[in-house]
Amino acid sequence: MPICTANKIQIHYELSGPTHAPVLMLSNSLGTTMAMWDALVPHLRGRFRVLRYDMRGHGQTEVVDKPCTLDDLAADALGLLDALGLRKVHFAGLSLGGMVGQTLAARAPERIASLTLMATAAQMPTRESWAERAALVRKSGTAAILDATMGRWFTAPFVAAQSPELQKVRDGFVAIDRVGYAVCCGAIGVMDLHPLLAKITAPVLVVAGRVDPATPVHVAQDICDHIPQAELLVLPQASHLLAVEQPAAVASHLLAFLDRHHGTIAQAATGAVDFETGVRNRKAVLGEAHVERSLAKAGAFAMPFQQFISRMAWGEIWGDTRLPWKTRSIIVLSMMVALHREEEFKLHLKPALANGLQIDELQALLLQTSIYGGVPAANAAFRWVREVLGDELA
Repeated sequence: MPICTANKIQIHYELSGPTHAPVLMLSNSLGTTMAMWDALVPHLRGRFRVLRYDMRGHGQTEVVDKPCTLDDLAADALGLLDALGLRKVHFAGLSLGGMVGQTLAARAPERIASLTLMATAAQMPTRESWAERAALVRKSGTAAILDATMGRWFTAPFVAAQSPELQKVRDGFVAIDRVGYAVCCGAIGVMDLHPLLAKITAPVLVVAGRVDPATPVHVAQDICDHIPQAELLVLPQASHLLAVEQPAAVASHLLAFLDRHHGTIAQAATGAVDFETGVRNRKAVLGEAHVERSLAKAGAFAMPFQQFISRMAWGEIWGDTRLPWKTRSIIVLSMMVALHREEEFKLHLKPALANGLQIDELQALLLQTSIYGGVPAANAAFRWVREVLGDELA
């Protein structure tokens, strides 16, 4: 994934999705990386061009060992938008990411089309407690507060289930740079965003988990009380990292909020789409390595065909946001079964899962193709799935 210089630091980011789609910027919590959004992103793919990044001192973004404030973290996000030439975006942030969103929407309201604040606050007491946490992590690393943090981040049933998602978050938390974590603790400790909230002009959705001990519902209500156009949504049986624990519910409410305030977000691609635009969409779905190999092997004879499918299939069709990429993947797989196109089916199978298709939905898709495309065709497709996914299947 790329890294760019923004606000004088190196920021690690990912920007993917249809080039003509509206941009949704996602900002992660303290102690996580952009991977925090992995379960949510498939629900958004194809309707949005999703921009996510690692917070300062987290993941692959540069660690700067000096005090910073929420203004500095918001300037990082704004600098990234400037570096990528993005004039206006929808912004969603969770916890520290939501604090960045509040600051950014107040400081640069012309850059924010809408603001979704998840499990966050305008102020987090006390400065002393955050200083103590920062000192402990600087000395012993994030492992020293791992169990206590997981207990605040997730509901007891989710922790008891020991899901792969939970283990991924635990491993990621332990890997966070101790200095980067401590510096961001300092920013939270001195934060009071209440004076800024009245300056936010974008539509605002505030999402809280009913059983979140880190940022309880009354903290979310406090934000709404200071932003007249804000609305509050409380998710039952949700704790702090609600985008990890309940990604489908969060995505559903997020999309409904955007549609309700802006009409239909989806935009069809209009006019001719150039080759490079199509290639970007193609790489986002099929992966950079595959596309680069295809282009490199084309030669002079086949290059016109590569240019054609990049412009038409990946620019005009996959770039049309009226259908999300999950739906397009389902259509492609179904047609490849019916036409018995093994190579193309296998090519699109893992991208379909990345676009949000679940294994049980894939099973249902193949069962339906047996009725409308024929039992032999579906039988072959079940074999192709096993050959591609192997141990990933239950």
